[in-house]
Amino acid sequence: MEKIAIISDVHGNITALNAVSDDIKRRGIEKIFCLGDSVVKCAHPDMVIDKLREICEVILIGNCDHIICKPESKFKNFWSRNIIGEDRANFIYNLPRFYEFYMSGHFIRLFHASPFDLDSIYNPMFSNKDTNFKGTELKSPFDLFKNTDFLGKKSLDKEPDIVGYGHIHTPFVLRCKNKTLFNTGSVGIPVEMLNSDINDESNKFSTLASYIIIEGDYGNKDLSSISFNLVRVPYNIQKEIDDLSSSDMPNKEMLIKTLKGAIPTIYKSN
Repeated sequence: MEKIAIISDVHGNITALNAVSDDIKRRGIEKIFCLGDSVVKCAHPDMVIDKLREICEVILIGNCDHIICKPESKFKNFWSRNIIGEDRANFIYNLPRFYEFYMSGHFIRLFHASPFDLDSIYNPMFSNKDTNFKGTELKSPFDLFKNTDFLGKKSLDKEPDIVGYGHIHTPFVLRCKNKTLFNTGSVGIPVEMLNSDINDESNKFSTLASYIIIEGDYGNKDLSSISFNLVRVPYNIQKEIDDLSSSDMPNKEMLIKTLKGAIPTIYKSN
């Protein structure tokens, strides 16, 4: 049997990525798949991209990646785009939208957010109906298993048995009518949707970086044992905060608050 580490939403946090990479190595895992959003939010998107290219077998594009790295963004003076440079931006912009494989007889599909686009949100625990993200909310878990034009799929194509994604920064594993849905959470900007008090001591259990391990027979179409393991990894948050504080990144105070308390940045719509 083989283990695959699935990570997502590093968001420029090289300190967290190094800690997660070390944890994966200690477990003897050689395959790492990344589900996107490598840039923005933290101080070292250039170092994150270089590290991901070194350790990952698969890297997908995320919504923040697309915004920052599309060709027309070259002229918008985005902080992260200026840091990563044009070669890295071109690499990220040309990454695939999804990845599929068999494991222990299960057909698995991975993407950043949804099969419809890079921005749609499905969160089984929290609704976005009263927030500024209400227009991107998906209400049914079965939406994430659909074949769509965005993925270049036809309606008669095989639908996945298992779907994995990132985007919402809060990990979970959900079983829904013969299918499995999982979210990796975030390596770089973990979020706990109910957190609001930055001084709450129990926040330390939610600020840990997260990723998912799938174990099974990789590439095998015969039904056999498969498992999912959610991993939380502590890292030196203060170092990443110090790097942000010493940078000239705009709006860094909000990001520092999230790093300290896993506090969401979702806000109510007017």
